[in-house]
Amino acid sequence: MLTCREVTLLLSQAQDRKLSTVQGVRLRLHLAICKGCANFRKQMDYLRQACRLFVAESRENDPAA
Repeated sequence: MLTCREVTLLLSQAQDRKLSTVQGVRLRLHLAICKGCANFRKQMDYLRQACRLFVAESRENDPAA
């Protein structure tokens, strides 16, 4: 079983690369039973989406960028 520390690292890495099948299964198992890590994942997803929207809006408002 992964520790919460390992899960946060994997969630961060998953933003930049595809996890192996084993890592993905272990991660999903941990997220299914750990509400803290599941919440952390939701927060990371929210922040990533917010950053994407910010960049998109910035480009719309400044066509020179």
